[in-house]
Parts: sequence; structure tokens; C-alpha cells
Amino acid sequence: MQHHEVDIDPFTAGDRFTAGDTDRLTAGEVLAGYLHARAGDFLRALRMYGESGSDTAAAEAAARTLRGAARRIGGGLHTFRPLLDPAWADQLRTELGWLSGTLAQEHACTGRLHRLLGALARLSGATVAPAVTPAGSVASASAASVASAASAASRTDGQPEGPPPGTLTVGASRAGALLDRQLTLARTRAHSAALQALGSSRFHAVADAVAVLASEVPLAPPAGAPAVEVLAGPSESTERQLLDAVAALPLARAAHPYNAEALVHGLATASEGEAQDAPWHHVRQLLRLHRYAQEVWSAGGAPDPMLLGAGQALDRHRDAAEAAAAAANAARTPRIAPATAYALGVLHADQRLEVEAARFAFQQVWQRAAATTP
Repeated sequence: MQHHEVDIDPFTAGDRFTAGDTDRLTAGEVLAGYLHARAGDFLRALRMYGESGSDTAAAEAAARTLRGAARRIGGGLHTFRPLLDPAWADQLRTELGWLSGTLAQEHACTGRLHRLLGALARLSGATVAPAVTPAGSVASASAASVASAASAASRTDGQPEGPPPGTLTVGASRAGALLDRQLTLARTRAHSAALQALGSSRFHAVADAVAVLASEVPLAPPAGAPAVEVLAGPSESTERQLLDAVAALPLARAAHPYNAEALVHGLATASEGEAQDAPWHHVRQLLRLHRYAQEVWSAGGAPDPMLLGAGQALDRHRDAAEAAAAAANAARTPRIAPATAYALGVLHADQRLEVEAARFAFQQVWQRAAATTP
């Protein structure tokens, strides 16, 4: 199961306007309408979060909506900065980035643990996926399922036999327990950090700024020009940055499945592995900015399927890379048994292969888009 966040169309019927409207409206009116709507999403999600109480599912849904609205506002402030008061836009974008990043950590830790225990169970021959508790943490029983699967894979009716092909029978139990402890602790700390952030004066200042944004946007003089003459410029600039970043990726090598590049580099030092993944993460960020810019320019039209597919592939790439890093970090734990380290090494390799598969999927989507572009 993938645990990356998927952006959905944020527009409601009341937000939509036609292409003819963009011919009549100024750039400031179009941009302000978009930012007003996203600020409204932010404030509604904030109210839902406050009203969720002990309903953890509602709180998680509200936090997800809050993060999505914050990202979209920040993306609009970044791309269309020439049409806005630059000092105001930079400050609010920085604060929204801080908030979105802080709130995302708990979700990321939960998804990473679920992903790693699920992969470990699969490699051990388990048939039951890890269960997630209502509180959002992976149940400790999932680590036990890894242990039982590893044990069952190595015996039949009490008689030792060789392991079935493709299964992991050594150290899986302790590896799962170690990951459960480390990532559950990280999730707990992230939850505490999120609660502390939401109660801070810094957050209240951000909420106040977004409340003002819901009715007023500080525009620069260029925003008074017609939308059709002005909005395309910043959007095209973001698109050019994206195309340049994609051109720098090793797409020719990624076009060959199982080329082992991601795995080989993943076995290097942590800094080298991060450097190898960084260009792909950068493209993911630029792709998201490009999609958000299109939401403004296309007046809430249907999202581009190619951009959605490419974004989902890069989300999987990010998730797998972070999961591999977590497995490698667990393997560096002092005084762990060799069998545990071996299981974590196999898990790390599995996730680096997932990185490679995500790169291949992105290359395929991008190649099809390039072939259909006139």
C-alpha cells in the first residue's frame, strides 16, 4: 500500500469560472479568487480539526486538507510573486511551508512504518498486511505477523526445510520489532511537535494571515493587467524550470527496468544516496508547483492526467527512498544481531528497487507525454 498524499481537485462548483471569464478579468482578480478559495479551504479545515476532538480519523482528514490548502497557497505565492506584494508573499509562503512540513511528519512516519512492515511481511512470505490502529500507528501485532511468517516459512509440520524462493527467513522478527520501536517513537515525537506547533503564537499568526487572505490579497501594479496577458508568464517560467530539471535526470538509464542504478547508489554512504535522489525530489517539487499554477490559469479545469501520473510516480519514489533510508538507519543500530542486520539490508535493497521502479514509471509517463506533444 502506498502512503503518499494524492492531491485532488480542490475546486467546488462555486469556485469555477469559464475561459471567457479570464478574457474579461484582470490577473489580480483571477489570482485573488484562487487564493480566497484556498484560504477558505484552510480555515474550514482548521475549524474541522478543532471540532474533531477524539475522532482521530476526522482529525487526520482535516490535517490533510489543511496541508493541501497550505501547499496550494504557498505554491500560488511562489509562482505568481511578481503579481503580489513580494515581502508579504515571501513571509507568508515561508510560514505556510513551516506549518505544512511540521504537520506532514506524523503522516510520513505512519506511512513509512506501514510500508516497511508490509514489505518485510511480503519478503517473509506473510499473507496478512500490517494493520493500522485508529490512532494512526501501525499495530505492534504487525511486527508479530512478520515473526510468524518468517518462522512458518522455514518449517513445515515441524520439519526444517529450505526456505521457499523469494522469502526472507532470517532476522525478520527482530527487524520488524526494531522498525516498529524506532518509527513509532518518531511518529510520537512528530505528533507532539504538531500539537506544539498548532498551539504556538507562530501558528496563530499564520492563521490570522490566512484569514485576512480570505478577503484581501496585497497585489502589485502588474496584477491590474488582463489575465490573458499576465498569468501565462509566471506559469511558463515554472514550466521551463520543470523541463530543465527533467532534462537533467538520467531518463535514458531509467528507461531500462532493473538497471540497478538506484540500488548501487543506495549502498553508498548516506550523503551520496541523498545526492543521487535529490534531483528527482527537486523535479517532484517543481511538478507540484506547475500543477498548482495550472489550477490558477485553467480556472479549476480538470487536472492534466499526465501531470497526475508523473506526480504519483515521483511520490512513490520519495516514499521508497525515505523508507530505504529508514531501513538503513535501523541497520546502523549498535549491537544488533547479524541476522537482524541482514534482514534490514534485504529490506533496504527491496525499497531501493522500488525507487528504481518509480523512476521507470515516471520515465514512461514522461516519454508518452513527449510523444504526444506537438
